[in-house]
Amino acid sequence: MADRRLQVFHTVAKLLSFTKAADTLHMTQPAVTFQIRQLEDSFNTRLFDRTHNRISLTGVGKKVFAYTEQILDLYAQMDKSVRELTGEVSGVLLLGASTTIAEYMLPPILGRFREKYPSLTVRLTVGNSETVVRQIENNDIDLGVVEGPISNKKLMVDVCKHDELVLIAAPSHPLSEKDSANIKELLNYPYILREEGSGTREVISYELADAGVDPNQLDVIMELGSPEAIKGAVESGVGISILSRASIEKELRLSTLVAIRLKPKLQRDFSFVYQKQKFRVRGIEELLNFAKKNCSLSDG
Repeated sequence: MADRRLQVFHTVAKLLSFTKAADTLHMTQPAVTFQIRQLEDSFNTRLFDRTHNRISLTGVGKKVFAYTEQILDLYAQMDKSVRELTGEVSGVLLLGASTTIAEYMLPPILGRFREKYPSLTVRLTVGNSETVVRQIENNDIDLGVVEGPISNKKLMVDVCKHDELVLIAAPSHPLSEKDSANIKELLNYPYILREEGSGTREVISYELADAGVDPNQLDVIMELGSPEAIKGAVESGVGISILSRASIEKELRLSTLVAIRLKPKLQRDFSFVYQKQKFRVRGIEELLNFAKKNCSLSDG
């Protein structure tokens, strides 16, 4: 394994926080501090300036950080090459996914992947699409799976699946008798919105604007951070919302929610996102290829 002190230093330098680094590395804060002090002692200089509960890299620290990134990347390449020669596929994969994907699409894929590669450990973090993309940009995770378009042209984006978004309402709602609804009809009823940074929210705002409707005209009565919370609120009859059809299969079977197709049809992509230039260990390549095969393109 690469020098633990360098791994700890690299994490602290990226996050500029001993506390956050400790959480990320699953270490105690004193243990993180000890590793940094050992590294500073070996160089006989400070790598961080510590003032008023804030830290920043010193000039030497910035130089060490640049070399550390190269060292850790070279170590990953060496590890990959050796494991390929021995035929072993193992290690830890850091995967990030937006809420809808993590809850409704990934579990069966990861279950089958685990059966094929029992020596690989997948650590999944869940956040909205904006958060996952930022984690990819910062190299905090190896692979992201997100909803909607990606604006950063420096990232690789592979579309996995087309997902239909539908209007959902309680069975007692006036819209429940309709087979379809124009997106402009959203303005006529109390609406429950996903949080800022959500891929679903971004798609809806874009479609409203494209239809000549200001998204700010929506009668938003709540902003909720997960599909489950939104489904519960809609089931209680307080408002309507838009969610992935894949996320409401159980509620449709139980008849606790009604799905109304939108006109024009509302569709977005589920996509894999990763760094163009980032070196990837074999496990990431295997997961990416496996997920692509098991996430066939469909119309929702």
